[in-house]
Amino acid sequence: MRLIMVGHPNVGKSALFNRLTGARVVVSNYPGTTVEFTRGVMRLVGRRVEVLDFPGTYSLDSSCKAEEVVLAGLEEMAPDDVLLNVVDSTNLERNLGLTLQLLSLRRPMLVALNFWDEAQHTGVSIDAPALEQRLGVPCVPVVAVAGLGIRTLVERIRESRPSTYLLNGRCRWEAVGEIVREVQTLRHRHHTWRERLGDASLQPFTGAAIAVVVLGGSMAVVHWVGEGLIEGVCEPLFVRMWTPAVLWLSTHWGNEGWLHDVLIGTLTGGEINYGESFGLLTTGLYVPLAVILPYVFAFYSVLAVLEDSGYLPRLAVLADRLMHTVGLHGMGVIPMLLGMGCNVPGALSCRIMESERERFIASALLAIGVPCMAQTAMIVGLAGRYPLALPIIFGSLVIIWFALGLLMNRFLPGESPEILVDVPPYRRPRVRSLAKKVGMHLTWYLREAVPFVLLGVLLANLLYHLGVIAFAGRLAAPVVGGVLGLPAESVGGLLIGLLRKDLAVGMLAPLDLPFRQTVVACVVLVLYFPCVATLPVLLKELGSRQMLLAAAIMIGTALAAGGILNLALWATVG
Repeated sequence: MRLIMVGHPNVGKSALFNRLTGARVVVSNYPGTTVEFTRGVMRLVGRRVEVLDFPGTYSLDSSCKAEEVVLAGLEEMAPDDVLLNVVDSTNLERNLGLTLQLLSLRRPMLVALNFWDEAQHTGVSIDAPALEQRLGVPCVPVVAVAGLGIRTLVERIRESRPSTYLLNGRCRWEAVGEIVREVQTLRHRHHTWRERLGDASLQPFTGAAIAVVVLGGSMAVVHWVGEGLIEGVCEPLFVRMWTPAVLWLSTHWGNEGWLHDVLIGTLTGGEINYGESFGLLTTGLYVPLAVILPYVFAFYSVLAVLEDSGYLPRLAVLADRLMHTVGLHGMGVIPMLLGMGCNVPGALSCRIMESERERFIASALLAIGVPCMAQTAMIVGLAGRYPLALPIIFGSLVIIWFALGLLMNRFLPGESPEILVDVPPYRRPRVRSLAKKVGMHLTWYLREAVPFVLLGVLLANLLYHLGVIAFAGRLAAPVVGGVLGLPAESVGGLLIGLLRKDLAVGMLAPLDLPFRQTVVACVVLVLYFPCVATLPVLLKELGSRQMLLAAAIMIGTALAAGGILNLALWATVG
């Protein structure tokens, strides 16, 4: 037996799925597509039941990839499988169109009336027993984020049954209107401050002002929390608890030797400088755990609040016109925001784009012009000593991002289709939900990203001791020194950037680069190629041919932008 969840986007399917299955889930691509659906397992009276959460769909008309996946999944249903139609109680009329299509399949089915509390708060009253009698299948009020009604929903799965509802010659939307008039009543009330704020968030002028405040405030919070955790928690822990152990080990090895240099690195005055020692046990652990992890935690905490509060869909609608200039619809802002935390989930989320053209543009813009939070933290640490460096670096990235998007939108064949987005009401984020999301992201970072940082430090040491970095520096000197105006020693950082860009920025710190070279190096490192963790994801999503095209665009953009920036800064600041 399987429980198959179907419903519109933004009706709380994911929250309900998590309530039913817990945290152990598997995300898979539907065979032959890049569209994802989620699998989980629940227990029903001692019986193991697989739960499938299909992509959100507005109908079964097969007008896009998501709807095709849902249709294919429904056609493969076994006789004992059960359909769970998740409905937004605050907008019953819009949701019932899909419900009637599902009823016509004559499969065992029940309906979850989600957001039941919000419907009551907004003056919507639904007679659930009357709706159940009208549709012929169980209809259960639930509040997925709070866990209300979940037990009743699970108990009534056994009562699911095929519906005998008939349209009797009426069109589907005429039948929907009749059902809504019978089971739903509305009462007059004044608008709440949340609704007024929700309306203002979608208006061009007030929405833009709110977006500036929200995003600016979010970045400020990320910086404040990240720096606070670094200075108040992580750095003291390393200095007081880890440093004595490493110094003891260094003394035990005689403070020198090839193994000492690889594992501990270079000592400064007999002490460890975590930013410059560059050993596996010093810089290799300090950078990901004491410098990057606080920023990753802060970023995903803020992003979870924006997502659960209902602001992200509003931002997508607000950004739609702007994103169309670079060949994307408004939902394209989501991969960019995710990429600011880590490019890997950002690259994966490019699947929400409707066409192959949009997926390519979104992936290329993400990989080229969006630094991850780890790299951003390292850039702030490296260039923050120059007052004008950070505005020039990030301002240049914004200009390059738009210019490249305009060019790809102009010259790449194909069209970018429109997309309809349901905008949920503002909701108060739940602490448990926020903690779960942040915990999942941190677990992924510690399991997937940190090993690449350690690998990067180890490989950098090996390349240095084998003389590879020095040799590569001599080969690339005409380009690095002539076009970009960087010293030959910076080639090591550029090479390591293929493994971890944030680590590459850290390798530039001991070079003590002047203002111009610091700005150029940071911009080129962001632009020229994705890190090794992002590369296989992009290769899988785009395919080898499109990945080669994207790589050519990245390298060409990095050289052109770096050269222009080098000349411009040379002319102005010398």
